[in-house]
Amino acid sequence: MTTTGIEANARYGAFISYNHADRARARWLHRALERYRIPAKLVGREAAFGPVPRRLGRIFRDLDELSAASDLSAEVRAALADSACLIVVCTPAGAASQWVAREIALFRELHPDRPVLAALFAGEPAEALPLPLRRTAEGAETEPLAADFRAGKDGKRLALLKLVAGAVGVPLDALVQRDAQARVRRVTAVTALAILLLLAMAGLTILAVRARGEAEARRAQAEGLVEFMLTDLRGRLKEVGRLDVLREANARALRYYGEQDLGTLPPDVLARRARAIMTMGEDAMEAKETARARAAFLQANRITHALIDREPDQYDIVFAHAQSEFYLGLLHFKAGELAATEPHFEAYAALAHRLIALNPADPRSGEEASYAAGNLCSLRMEQRVADRVVALCSEALRVTEALARHEPNSEQRWRDVANRQGWLADAYVVVGNVDAVLELRRQQIALLNRLLEQDPQNARNRRMLVWAERALAGVQYRRGDIETARRGMRKAVADLRTMTELDTKNQELAARLKEMQDELRKMEGKNK
Repeated sequence: MTTTGIEANARYGAFISYNHADRARARWLHRALERYRIPAKLVGREAAFGPVPRRLGRIFRDLDELSAASDLSAEVRAALADSACLIVVCTPAGAASQWVAREIALFRELHPDRPVLAALFAGEPAEALPLPLRRTAEGAETEPLAADFRAGKDGKRLALLKLVAGAVGVPLDALVQRDAQARVRRVTAVTALAILLLLAMAGLTILAVRARGEAEARRAQAEGLVEFMLTDLRGRLKEVGRLDVLREANARALRYYGEQDLGTLPPDVLARRARAIMTMGEDAMEAKETARARAAFLQANRITHALIDREPDQYDIVFAHAQSEFYLGLLHFKAGELAATEPHFEAYAALAHRLIALNPADPRSGEEASYAAGNLCSLRMEQRVADRVVALCSEALRVTEALARHEPNSEQRWRDVANRQGWLADAYVVVGNVDAVLELRRQQIALLNRLLEQDPQNARNRRMLVWAERALAGVQYRRGDIETARRGMRKAVADLRTMTELDTKNQELAARLKEMQDELRKMEGKNK
C-alpha cells in the first residue's frame, strides 16, 4: 500500500482523542475513517505529507476508561507516538476532559509537525473545543477550523472529507470533487443493478406461488433485496443527493409490503419490515413530505399491531409498537390535529408503562415513560385542558427526576429535569396557581445554576437559565412584584446580550434579545 511520508514511520494513520461520554461518536468516526477509500485519481499523488495513500490505515481509539488513573497509560503514550495525526472529538464533555487535554499536549510535544484535527459533534465551538486545541504555539487563543458534524452544518460526509483531507494533506476541494465523482459512478452502477433485481423480484414472486418450499425461498430473496434497498442503497443514494431514486425505491418497497398477508409471516420478518418502514417514514419526515411519512408510519403500525397481537409480552415488539404509535401521533401533532393526536399519544403512554412492567431494569423503559408523559403534557397544554395538564406534567417531571437520580452524574438527565420543571410551571399558569409557578421557576433556576457551576462554559444551560429567568420575571411582574421582576429581567437581558456578542451570527438569539429588551422597557415604564 502506498503510504505518506509520515505514515511510513507511523503505525497508526490517526489517533482519536475523546471523552468516554462520547464513545458512540468516537466508534462511528473510527469505523468511517477506516472504511473510507481515497478516490483512485488522487492515490499516489504528492501531497503535503508525501504520496496520497489508498486508505488512512489503522486508526487508534482507546477503549479503556481513564478516570481512575493518574496519568496516560503506556499504551496510549505509545499509540500517540506512533500516530500520523490526532483527531479530537469535540463536545462540551470532551472540552472538560483532562485526558483529552493531556493527549493533545503530548501529541504536539511529540510531533509538532503533524496535524491535529478537530471533529465538532456537539455544542458551540467556544464550549466544545478543548482549550489546548484553541491555543497556538505562542500561547495565544484562537478558534481552529473544525470538521463540523453538527446537524445543519457541514453534514457527516463533508465533515468526514475535511478530516481525511487534513490527515493526508490534500486540498479539500480536490478531495470533494474526486469523492463525488467516485460515488456517483458507484451509485449509478448500484441503482442499475437494483432496478434489474426489482424486475427479477416481481418475476420471482409470481413463480414462488407454485410450491410452498419454493415460495419461502423466493420470498427470502425478495425480502433480502428490499432490505438492501432500505439500508445500503438508501445510504448511498442520500450521500449523492439522489432523493428521486430514494423516493422511488421507498415507494416500491412500501407497495411490496402492503400486498403481503401479515398473518402468514414469521415474527422476525415482521419486525424487520416494521423497522425498515419506519426508516422510510423518517426519510419522508426529514424531506417534509407528510403524506408519504403518514403512509409509511401507518404501514409500520399495521405490522407492529399484528406482531403485538401474537406476542403481547415480548419487550422488543412492545417497544417497536410504541414507536409506531408515537410517530403517528407526532405527525398529527405537528399538523395541529390535536384530536387525532390524542389516541396515539395515549396508546404510546400505555405501551411505555407496559415496558416498565415487562422489564423495569431496561433504561429504555424509564425513558419511554418520561417521553410519553411529556408528550401528553405538551398535548394538554395545546388543548388547554386544565383538569389534566398539571397531573400529566407532574408525572413527566417525576419520571425524569427518577432517571436523573439513577444517573446522578449525567448532566443531560438533570437538564431534562430542568426542562420538565419549566413545562410544569407553564401547566400551573394554565390553572392559575401562581405560587406553584414561582416555586417551580425558582427550583429550575437553582438547578441550572448548579449545572453551570460544574460547567461554566455550557451555552445550552446558559440559554435555558436566561429563558427561566425571563419567565420568572414575567410572573413576578404580573403579580405586582415590579422591582423584583425588573432586577430579574435586567440580569436575563444582560446575560443574553453577552451570549449574542459571542455568537453574532445566531439570528434566533438576536430576535429573543430584542423581545426581552422590549419586555424590560415595558416593565420600567419606557414602552415606546
